[in-house]
Amino acid sequence: MDINGIGAIVTGAGSGLGAATARHLASLGAKVGVADFNGEAADAVAAEIGGVALHVNVADEAQVEAAFDKFVEFNGEAPRVVVNCAGIGTAGRVVNREGKLAIDAFRRTLDVNLIGTFIMLSYGLKGMQGLEPANDEGERGVIINTASVAFQDGQIGQAAYAASKGGVASLSLPVAREAARSGVRVVAIAPGMFQTAMVDGLPEEIQKGIAATIPFPSKFGDPEDYAAMAEHIIRNKMLNGSYIRLDGAVRLPPK
Repeated sequence: MDINGIGAIVTGAGSGLGAATARHLASLGAKVGVADFNGEAADAVAAEIGGVALHVNVADEAQVEAAFDKFVEFNGEAPRVVVNCAGIGTAGRVVNREGKLAIDAFRRTLDVNLIGTFIMLSYGLKGMQGLEPANDEGERGVIINTASVAFQDGQIGQAAYAASKGGVASLSLPVAREAARSGVRVVAIAPGMFQTAMVDGLPEEIQKGIAATIPFPSKFGDPEDYAAMAEHIIRNKMLNGSYIRLDGAVRLPPK
């Protein structure tokens, strides 16, 4: 699908992978909805790229519906691309050393990472179904979700995060099969170790030690690498119903 002139909503776009994707799609001519729980961050990125800020908690259906309505007012029609980057990285053992359980943290992680992704893709698909095809092949839109290598390589303390991202990866095929009749593709990206705010907070020596475990290149991925993959998915009509590991061949150890 040609990106120039289309509408796109990117969640988690106030920072990290989402911000890089919003900037990249805007540079290619897309009209971008910058969706983020952090309103100030969304405002800043939207002002930078000429997009529209969407202050939204993706786990709240009413807020998501309002965000899509605001985007349609801005763009004139529903988005043809939805990129779901919003998520939280909760860490904690199932039973900690004091014997406390992590059920509340597990539920909250699934609410944001999995249910929030599902709500966004649901409204995205609903809007795309009403659009005219964007090309001769009948393509109407693309939905890109963000999983994580943790869904396959989950470490100790990542039960909630790995489960939520496994759900995101598993959505790809059944939703792609349903969306096929509407000319909408669905793909997940499973990033490995990327240079985001979570990593930036670690001491430099620890960052270097982690980076050394990545076979090649032995460095954290740049958010722009994720954005480039999102662009390729949008352009490549045969990418559908699957997930793509974007990880430099890393495999996470148990801890």
